[in-house]
Amino acid sequence: MAVGDGDRVTRCAQGHLHWGRYGAAGVLPVRDGHVLLQQRARWTPGGGTWGTFGGARDSHESAVEAALREVGEESTLDPGLLRPFGERVVDHGGWSYTTVLAVAAAMPEVRPGNSETRAAAWVPLDGVPRLTLFPPFAATWPELVTLLAEPTLVVDCANVMGSRPDGWWRDRPGAATRLRDGLAEVVRAGVPDFAGLDRAYPRAVLVVEGQAKGIGSVEGVVVVDSPGEGDDEIVAQAEANAPCWVVTADRGLKARCQDVGAQILGPRWLLDRLP
Repeated sequence: MAVGDGDRVTRCAQGHLHWGRYGAAGVLPVRDGHVLLQQRARWTPGGGTWGTFGGARDSHESAVEAALREVGEESTLDPGLLRPFGERVVDHGGWSYTTVLAVAAAMPEVRPGNSETRAAAWVPLDGVPRLTLFPPFAATWPELVTLLAEPTLVVDCANVMGSRPDGWWRDRPGAATRLRDGLAEVVRAGVPDFAGLDRAYPRAVLVVEGQAKGIGSVEGVVVVDSPGEGDDEIVAQAEANAPCWVVTADRGLKARCQDVGAQILGPRWLLDRLP
């Protein structure tokens, strides 16, 4: 087990002792109605119980970085298979535990990676309550199970561009590229208090039409060139990517998207977050 500068016991504002000078974090991978859980080694606190792979954060680490490092140390799972989409924080005052929710690209067999892990298993969601759970994880599971769907932002490129008088009409591909790159930065940094999460890293879809087509996707943003009417493509994306938030000010489009279960955000919501 590697030793970091966060590996020590600390006392929170409530008077409890916790592991992790700078807090702690763990990851909850999800795939096809299953979550990956760790059975804790007998010698650890809560030995024999099931919970998330996780541990103390080091001073230089974000919660996501710590959680991915921990699962890589404690199991044979390749952290590169995980795409984090959100964080849920339990804050005790002076110490906190962050559960990082992540989509897994596959469900490989996972084995113990060090002496802290007795076993690992992909567990069906309805089977989790039947396990003997690590008490802190048991307390948060009823909420976590409601947050396991990756949120998606579908952005009406033409409408959002048109909401900002920055000369976009002179160079539509250039304006669309700037919006795409700004959206990628928003997703990369995370959106606080979004989709029931303390911080969300949503999947982003930018629907482009007309002269702005052809700019291509980048990491964090899937660009969809609408083959016809842009509104039709946005509705199709909203229907296919629940839970979904559509960014547009178009009244008719908003109604159509709400009819397929999407929620609506105005262009200002996104523009205020762009770098």
